[in-house]
Formats: sequence, structure tokens, C-alpha cells
Amino acid sequence: QIQLIESGGGSVESGGSLTLTCTFSGYTSGTYSLGWFREDLGKEREGVAAIGDDGRTSYAHSVKGRFTIFLDSIKKTARLEMTSLKPEDTATYYCAFMYALVPDQALGVMKYSRRGAMNALDAEGQGTLVTVSS
Repeated sequence: QIQLIESGGGSVESGGSLTLTCTFSGYTSGTYSLGWFREDLGKEREGVAAIGDDGRTSYAHSVKGRFTIFLDSIKKTARLEMTSLKPEDTATYYCAFMYALVPDQALGVMKYSRRGAMNALDAEGQGTLVTVSS
């Protein structure tokens, strides 16, 4: 069973930077993608970024050019480097693990999956809050 632990959230002023880290355990074999999605009250869930075990990446249009996702498959960590943060980036960010998906697919799967439902993610973390003040 895959387990994910996130760290690195916090508060920052508009234009600032933050890095989120996701450490995963329990993985044994199979292709996968790791990604980040975010949730905030009154907004639709958004798949933010995803990376495949082959290094391919995919980003939401809203963060392209500002966020970068990295994967260290040896250390079993994924990192989301966020720069030029905006108030609209304020949300709880969750790390997600998805077997047998490429990053482009992973963005959509993260957006539409629901906890406890048939389309739930293979694993997700507990979430870390990012607050960007103007």
C-alpha cells in the first residue's frame, strides 16, 4: 500500500516562492505518475502538476512557467517548486500517486477523482496548506 507524506507548505507574500515535498513508501513495481492537486473552498479541485516515472511532466495552464515538479525515484520523493506565487494559488495541496497513468492523464484524474469513490486515487497525502497574501 502506497503512503504519502507531504511537507513544505506555509505562508508567503505574492511573488514569493515555496517548495513542497512528497515522500512515498510502499511502492514495489509498475509504472506510475506522481502529482499534486489543490483544493480551496468555493473552487474546483485542480490538478496542478504531474511527473511520470520516466521523467515526463505535465502542468495546469494556470501554473505553467511558475511551478516545476521533480522526481527522485531513488529517494522516493517528489518536489514541487513554486515561484511567482499569486493569491489565487492559495489552497491545500495534496500529493497523489497513480499507477499506470502518464502525466497528462494524471492531471485529469486528480481533478475528477473523489475520496471514497470508485475513481479514488491510488494514494493521496494528508495535504499541506499554502497561503499567498497580496
